[in-house]
Amino acid sequence: MRIRKISSYLLGMLLFASCSTKQTVEAPKEAPFTWDNANVYFLLTDRFNNGNTENDVNFDRTKETAKLRGFMGGDIKGITNKIESGYFDKLGVNAIWFSPVVEQIHGSVDEGTGNTYGFHGYWAKDWTKIEPNFGTDAELAELVKKAHQHGIRIILDVVINHTGPVTEKDPVWPDEWVRTSPQCKYDNYKNTVTCTLVKNLPDVKTESTEEVQLPQQLMDKWKAEGRLKQEMEELELFFSRTGLKRTPRNYIIKWLTDYIREYGVDGFRIDTAKHTEEEVWGDLWKEAVVAFADWKQAHPQEVLDNQPFYMVGEVYNYGISGGRLFDFGDRKVDYFAQGMHSMINFEFKWDAKNSYEEIFAKYSKLLHTKLKGLSVLNYAASHDDGAPFDQMREHSFMIANKLLLCPGASQIYYGDETARPLKVEGAVGDANLRSFMNWDEINNNTVRNGDKVDDILTHWQKLGTFRKWHPSVGAGVHKMISEKPYVFSRTYKTENMADQVVVGLDMDKGKKELPMNGVFANGAQLKDYYSGKTVKVKNGKVAIDTPFSIVLLGK
Repeated sequence: MRIRKISSYLLGMLLFASCSTKQTVEAPKEAPFTWDNANVYFLLTDRFNNGNTENDVNFDRTKETAKLRGFMGGDIKGITNKIESGYFDKLGVNAIWFSPVVEQIHGSVDEGTGNTYGFHGYWAKDWTKIEPNFGTDAELAELVKKAHQHGIRIILDVVINHTGPVTEKDPVWPDEWVRTSPQCKYDNYKNTVTCTLVKNLPDVKTESTEEVQLPQQLMDKWKAEGRLKQEMEELELFFSRTGLKRTPRNYIIKWLTDYIREYGVDGFRIDTAKHTEEEVWGDLWKEAVVAFADWKQAHPQEVLDNQPFYMVGEVYNYGISGGRLFDFGDRKVDYFAQGMHSMINFEFKWDAKNSYEEIFAKYSKLLHTKLKGLSVLNYAASHDDGAPFDQMREHSFMIANKLLLCPGASQIYYGDETARPLKVEGAVGDANLRSFMNWDEINNNTVRNGDKVDDILTHWQKLGTFRKWHPSVGAGVHKMISEKPYVFSRTYKTENMADQVVVGLDMDKGKKELPMNGVFANGAQLKDYYSGKTVKVKNGKVAIDTPFSIVLLGK
């Protein structure tokens, strides 16, 4: 399947027997990290940066497609190039989530608006191989290595729910593996889980407890690629070690956790989580933990820290107000009990219309009561949310404040920080959200809605850097200090870490004062992460003179 595969699997078998051995190598010095305060950058692999133009066309994918429905050249190497250039460092990003990189269907689908290829990564043909349009095994290994060197975690987007659509080049998987009907109605649990998401998207029978043989077309493919023997030996090792039955979901769990054991990815983003029986994710989590421990044992010099393997679930329409539960109407499910540390929060984009204090106080309370010990991943725009906040990019500064200063983890969707257009002439539906990253507008410092792209990017960079260095921003307890001017504090304390910040928003430009409310003692020397100035606390206040209306104070 991938580099060093058999040897790493044998090593994993040995390490599994001694997984209690403690890791003594110290992690690289970096900003204090917790997933509860993560600043996650989400990008579509094909739409971000083209690092290798020689892999742009594979499998004769040359049909004309509908607007923004074909491959555009972005790849793994392109992401690595931006990691090495420091782009993510400057943005305060400490985790990158990119769309799936497994091999996609070779053919195209006509969805009524023209041909579409699997550029987005969610139409798997072979979970054991990297899509050549996106790169190679070596390039994925290099990406993870370089990211870790920059203190950045990698979150892999994974799919168990479905295969890719059926095309003239991509036959349907056997009946014992998938169902092709009925189509989901979404009106109760069964009609959301035991059905196909949309027409012509075969649904994997993840509920099956019957052992199945591998699809013949998959074995034929492996044989033609010269790796049938290797793949079969690995499967034998996996099922021998785990004692699991050879069911559809367990095959895919094996294939997905290989990416952890082989490359050291730090987390999974779970696609279409509510469309699969919840216990599937618990099974995936158990094997992911083993694979992560194996990788750490095998690569002690590359281990960042002792953070556990991270899983964040996409349960469409889950909102933070629901706490631990998602309601199907006839059944409530706790996905957090199935290995999820966090859930994507579809509620934030609506809350973003409210005042700072309404948002921050609400999220702080929920995260320290109903969701204590857990988290949510807030976002304003994404790849498949047809109603993003600020689709016309008229409030780029304000949404940066609300997203990056909100309790919980933050998800920057590629181009949020540069006002990349989310409405494209000629595009239909979610294609509007998936244009190529606007590097040309950064280079030309384009003006959008009266603001220069460079100024917008600088604002996001300052806020992201502040969040990165201060876990209290996302993980701490929020408290308003004054309403006008709006000043608040965040405090965070664990057995190993203590952090606090004071922030002022919508303040006067020029001279201003911020009350400390006891958060910082008199004489404390603080940095304003927005202006770069250093100040001291005097008489319970900080006086500062900057040309900005925002102050970000921390040590």
